Amino acid sequence: MAQSPQVGDDQPLRLAVVGATHGHFPWVLERIGKSDIELVGIFEPDQILMKGYIEKYQLKKKIWYEDLDWMLDELKPEAVVVFGSIFDHLAAVEACAPRGIHVMVEKPLATNLEHAEQMVQLAHKHQILLLTNYETSWYPTTEKTYQLVNEGFVGKIRKAIFYTGHEGPQEIGVGKAFLDWLTDPVQNGGGALIDFGCYGANIMTYLMNEQQPVSVWASTRQYKPHIYPNVDDDALIIVNYPDAQCIIQASWNWPFGRKDMEVYGESGFIKTQDHAVMQIKNKTSDEVLTLHAKADDLGVYGDPFSYFADVVRGRLQVSKNSLYDLDNNLMVVRILDAARRSAQSGEVIYF
Repeated sequence: MAQSPQVGDDQPLRLAVVGATHGHFPWVLERIGKSDIELVGIFEPDQILMKGYIEKYQLKKKIWYEDLDWMLDELKPEAVVVFGSIFDHLAAVEACAPRGIHVMVEKPLATNLEHAEQMVQLAHKHQILLLTNYETSWYPTTEKTYQLVNEGFVGKIRKAIFYTGHEGPQEIGVGKAFLDWLTDPVQNGGGALIDFGCYGANIMTYLMNEQQPVSVWASTRQYKPHIYPNVDDDALIIVNYPDAQCIIQASWNWPFGRKDMEVYGESGFIKTQDHAVMQIKNKTSDEVLTLHAKADDLGVYGDPFSYFADVVRGRLQVSKNSLYDLDNNLMVVRILDAARRSAQSGEVIYF
């Protein structure tokens, strides 16, 4: 792992941003009162977009760079977070990995399997961390579900169903720069299938201890071609394992935003309602129990940047078969790639 020996473990992580078009970019600007990272630079070629951010957040103009290589060589950040299009993730890793700079991208890892495999090779070759950030990684209910499954609460998993999405990116008012690439089949890799199918693939891979699926079948729809003419706005993905099945319902057509799941095993079930509330039941109880999962009890970070800083500093290790593990996120792209091919061909894709 490439780390700077001159920097003490108690010093803020020198962090730069690569791309600012993603709607989650302001998260890094709104960490009031936290001192675990020092934002040293932002690369973004869109002048209108960046001038708006500089004015809104009262940023110093010298923090903004329009040339990525120049920023990386001049500032020498220890790590970067990538908030551009998913297609641009590869270029960010190509620039950072040879310089020994750790990278965290927004979900999913890549738009396609070719890009993902190149990114993994670069990370291994240059011994950098390559993490993928999902909102559900910070949900206490996600970790509590994994814990209950590992403890045998539901017995062997037979079926898991993931409901992810919202009313649609235009409908919820995402910014133009974000919407432009989010609805582009190249820059995003697809529509709802990529945008929200990745959550279920990531968590199911975690629950299945990175077991490889047997096959993937998917179907996509365009319920709103007048709004999203170039990409799907609804996707059904079925991932089959030797003894279990995963059903992912990813959509830009839900009446409200949702990221919930149901896990059924031989002897019980787990249903998450949101990030904190869940219902559980198995054969030892006649009642459905409601749990309120708490981050502090489960060791769950509520902030991806704090997690990233602790991992880079060596205070925490990305464990094998975790939500952030590179092998997990490569499997996510393999599942999404198979789903996209299945939706296009109408055939089952076998691993």
